[in-house]
Amino acid sequence: MRATITIEKDMLDSILRETHAKSKTSAVKIVIDDYLRRKKVEKIKSMKGKLEFDKSAEEIRHYER
Repeated sequence: MRATITIEKDMLDSILRETHAKSKTSAVKIVIDDYLRRKKVEKIKSMKGKLEFDKSAEEIRHYER
């Protein structure tokens, strides 16, 4: 999908520098992927202590599919 966005030059230069990407597109993809990954991790961490498991880790490891 193609999209047009406006990013401040200083910010884009920083992104390129930090990601070591070869293109602006690659740099923006890296930053977006990283952001989404962090959000998923936050969501998983927020569920800590809210889930109940009826099987032990050992049972799950040796579970046959």
